[in-house]
Amino acid sequence: MERDSISKSPWQEAADFTGDKLSAGIIETTRIYDCLIIGAGITGITTALLLQRAGLSCVIAEARQPGFGTTGGTSAHLNTFFDATYPEVESDFGEQAAKLLAKGGKEAMGMIEGFVKELNIDCDFESKSAWLYAENEKESKQLQKILEASKRAGISVEVTEENLVPVPFDSVIRFEGQGQFHPLKYINGLLAEFIKLGGVLLENTRIRESSFKDGIYTAKSDSGMIRAEKLCYATHIPPGINLMSLRNAPYRSYVLGLKLKDGNYPDGLAYDMQEPYHYFRTHVIEGQSYLLVGGEDHKTGHDDPEAAFQGLKDYADQYYAVESVASQWSAQYYVPVDGLPYIGQLPGAAEGTYVATGFNGNGMIFGTLSAKIISDLVLVKENEYASLFSPSRMKPVAGFTEFVRENADVAWHFIVDRFSSSHLQALTELKSGEGKLVNFEGKKLAIYKDDTGKVTALNPTCTHAGCTVQFNAAEQSWDCPCHGGRFDVSGKVLTGPPTIDLETVIISYDKQL
Repeated sequence: MERDSISKSPWQEAADFTGDKLSAGIIETTRIYDCLIIGAGITGITTALLLQRAGLSCVIAEARQPGFGTTGGTSAHLNTFFDATYPEVESDFGEQAAKLLAKGGKEAMGMIEGFVKELNIDCDFESKSAWLYAENEKESKQLQKILEASKRAGISVEVTEENLVPVPFDSVIRFEGQGQFHPLKYINGLLAEFIKLGGVLLENTRIRESSFKDGIYTAKSDSGMIRAEKLCYATHIPPGINLMSLRNAPYRSYVLGLKLKDGNYPDGLAYDMQEPYHYFRTHVIEGQSYLLVGGEDHKTGHDDPEAAFQGLKDYADQYYAVESVASQWSAQYYVPVDGLPYIGQLPGAAEGTYVATGFNGNGMIFGTLSAKIISDLVLVKENEYASLFSPSRMKPVAGFTEFVRENADVAWHFIVDRFSSSHLQALTELKSGEGKLVNFEGKKLAIYKDDTGKVTALNPTCTHAGCTVQFNAAEQSWDCPCHGGRFDVSGKVLTGPPTIDLETVIISYDKQL
């Protein structure tokens, strides 16, 4: 299967979304469905399955194939502790909120394990312990606070004397009841059940626009229209300029799949406390063990992706006898300004428009919890987590500083990207497999030369909010530094929030490039 990047995750080879189970992917144009879910990652598919099981008629519209986005590129850690730590949540939202967050994480973990057992999904699900370690005195003080707040929240965690990974440490704690799985095999199992129950999956169906009139949503794709009473965006950021664009910052994370010389693969999950942090786990695929090492995260469209991969390799070499890099890949996630996801009614949109975003690096758990929250909202059932994760919240302390910082960065790119002198490059300097921003005959262009010498020129203005895209050499894509929209080298949308491709520009030149 394909993914939103040219780098291949190990999950892609073993996932098959073709066959008889897609025979239900035919829309009834005269029918008004109960709910249209846009996006076929873990959030969209789980939401659709819960609603279909409740007796509703649902359609999943996926721009490419199931798992094409972050679900196909996750490192697939399952945690009940999160990137927003329990001390931070206590400080910003209160102790009861931290307890509710912990309860939600455990419920999501239970949902995943329950689906695996009930549907007999062969997805390598395993319960694991997780080690979080500090490497100096300052980190140890932070770790102590995490230990205490995690216990208050109801999480099973204890001090331990040994680290899972061979990294020198000052102190370490161990969380119980964590886990891991094969994400694409998992959502494949959910999808098969969804279609068995009469649900409709539409692949290669990018929703270009939607409208709401007389209580009905009409969504338009290149192949036709879909009508439904409810609309759920399981796409990270919904299309258009909305509050979610401003309250979430796009980041990329990098992962290596390593073969080791000595077979010293860790049996569990491990995390350091650096910024950005590193993480470890082992996964066995077709009898071969791989050490998964991740980290080197940075904002999308910023920094050097190739340097991130190299930094990750150098880090792994410090502690493990690496035989080879079997795979390397990156994926996108969104960081919310106040630490917690936004799940529920989309502010400013028609009633019955739902969104789930801002999962930080915990997408598998929060995507699953989102499905529970949104399905309850659609079914008009009370949900105890809905208020905590409401997209309409705006805490004056929790998130305001980060809100200003992230959006000052967006504003900077609106201006600087248009006038930076570093973009004054000649077309003849372009190497095969390279992309650059250049000025050519008075126009600003995003140009790319493939291995045959063919040059593709694009208008570099992102079709979402007008920022200027940047070239990602590691993934061979054009990435927007403002809201995380990504395009392939021909200008086609890889990931939203944009729904319109970059404009192709016809150029003429005398010299052979």
